[in-house]
Amino acid sequence: MQSFFHPAFKPKPYWWEAYEPDAALPADLPKTARVAIVGGGYAGLAAALELSKLGLDAVVLEAKEPGYGASTRNAGFVGSYSNLSQRYGKTGSHADLAAERRRHQDAIDSGRLVEDLIREEKIDCHWSQPGHLIAAWSRRHYEGMPAKVAHLNACGDWGAALVPPEAMRGELATDFYCGGMTIARPALIHPALYYRGLLRACERRGIPVCAMAPVCSLARSGGKWSIGTGRGRLEAGDVVIATNGYTGALTPQLQRRLIPVGSFMIATEELPQGVVGGLIPKGRGVTDTRRVLTYCRPSPDGRRLLFGGRVRFSLSNPLEIAPLLYRLMIERFSELDGCRITHAWTGTVAFTFDEASHMGRMDGLYYALGCNGAGVAMMTYLGTQTARKIAGKADDGCSFDDGRFPTHPFYRGNPWFVPIVGQYFRLRDWLDRISGH
Repeated sequence: MQSFFHPAFKPKPYWWEAYEPDAALPADLPKTARVAIVGGGYAGLAAALELSKLGLDAVVLEAKEPGYGASTRNAGFVGSYSNLSQRYGKTGSHADLAAERRRHQDAIDSGRLVEDLIREEKIDCHWSQPGHLIAAWSRRHYEGMPAKVAHLNACGDWGAALVPPEAMRGELATDFYCGGMTIARPALIHPALYYRGLLRACERRGIPVCAMAPVCSLARSGGKWSIGTGRGRLEAGDVVIATNGYTGALTPQLQRRLIPVGSFMIATEELPQGVVGGLIPKGRGVTDTRRVLTYCRPSPDGRRLLFGGRVRFSLSNPLEIAPLLYRLMIERFSELDGCRITHAWTGTVAFTFDEASHMGRMDGLYYALGCNGAGVAMMTYLGTQTARKIAGKADDGCSFDDGRFPTHPFYRGNPWFVPIVGQYFRLRDWLDRISGH
């Protein structure tokens, strides 16, 4: 094993040191439920919680251990500005601008909902709100940022601000980037502890979260759904699909609207006090503007750097991706050369063809899908909004429920083209970097 691997290295999420998904005592599968929710991540649990509050019983059906997927593997960034579709507001009409502002408001509300749930359910998950830094990969990327800052602030209360190149060291201890922008509203959490808190909230309300219950069949007859699982069969009045990056052949009409993409992370060993704080002085979450992006953040205790990126375009062995991420980390933070890593892991997120999240109903199935890398807030929000829609409590509705969920006529759910697109994006990133613009 390479020298930068710690002797106690584990090929699993750092977050699992605090909470590791477990199915030792799976909940009994009920025979009937008002609502059956397929997928036990943030969206599934949030939907179940909201349904319970509204007086409707639900069951959550999870193919593996509850929380096995992206809900306990992500970076813990709480902010949904990144998955607002660029197709909205292009004509510049007043109606388009109003629709976009409403969409931004819903995205802001998604972060507020997470904060509210943490407070109401007394979830100890290291919530903090240091904001987010987007670092410009090239001069050209930086030159486009003033317009982006103005647009974000015109559409919502994001608190966006430009960071000139000469001020970047106040945000990030590296000269690798060409300036950047900050967004004040986003927060950070421990994603696995947040998930555990949602799971315990469901347990307190008697909501069965059925582990190791993969759904293998769905059939509708007489206004009822018959649902076959690996642990038996049940009937439900409504079904919610909340499988996101793990959406498969059970629902081909949804599978062909989602592009699963692997994302990867490493965690350093505990570093001397003050090292991570020196690298990210304001403790923010950080992403860059590369098309094949990288991201990082301090661990909740401030002693480790957590570093991630899309270095491969399909799921890979953590031992294979760790050297790639380590090299990228050292390129940005040369001070860490020689430090060791204790964890490396992978997970799957779901992108959509229009870069927007979606909820709605298709072929009688409700769905909450397409986090586009902003799953903590958006999946919690769409799950909650879907529950309200089922209960007839949607108020003014949700702007992500607009009846549009595009696909491509030649796409059937097999993302064979992702590595090709990834190589093209890498080329574009390289050209941007060397162009001097």
